[in-house]
Amino acid sequence: MAITALTPDQLDAQASRLHDTQAWQQIVSGWESSAPEPSPAVRTEAAPAQLPASAPDGPADWRSLLSVPVDRLIDDSLRALPAAPPAERPLPGRLGAVLPDRVHAWRRVGQADVRPSVHLGYARRILVEWGWQNTPYRLRNARGARCVCGALLTAHRLGYGSPATVDRAGAWLITELRAQGWPGLIGPWNRLPGRTAADALALVDRAARRAALAGH
Repeated sequence: MAITALTPDQLDAQASRLHDTQAWQQIVSGWESSAPEPSPAVRTEAAPAQLPASAPDGPADWRSLLSVPVDRLIDDSLRALPAAPPAERPLPGRLGAVLPDRVHAWRRVGQADVRPSVHLGYARRILVEWGWQNTPYRLRNARGARCVCGALLTAHRLGYGSPATVDRAGAWLITELRAQGWPGLIGPWNRLPGRTAADALALVDRAARRAALAGH
């Protein structure tokens, strides 16, 4: 089924199936395992370093200490700098929040995939700017507010993340819910009486942190 045809509850079920796979459980059980502490280095007495002798007629030229030309060092340093992050595209305004998602399909053209943690960050932004809602079985309400799963789907439809990324982001949300003792899916958690927008944002934040720490 195409991701654009998914409902929030269908996405919820797909994410749950992914979470329950053995491969996902290996990811979940492995990200919290820290590497063993390195053994303390054994200190030994070393002879003091010998500085290069100065030439009789003046101090040594520092360039003589380099094994490669200065120009090459500069070029290598510039290439080692991280690439500038792509410019963020603002979300469509309030009118965009209530329009059908198919209207935004053009925004996916030419967009690279993102990590699940980044996808969750965009979903959070949608919940903040367009609002959160807990109406059962609805992607959004009349004002354009989304449920948690609806925010994941909308982030994808706006060009942030592939269908597989949406599933993995949902699986990280379920992973966080399991850590909190919630046995069910994201939708029933989102619709629980007394649930608030602050609760939803906190869940997305913690799931994004888990995903980021796992390298996702």
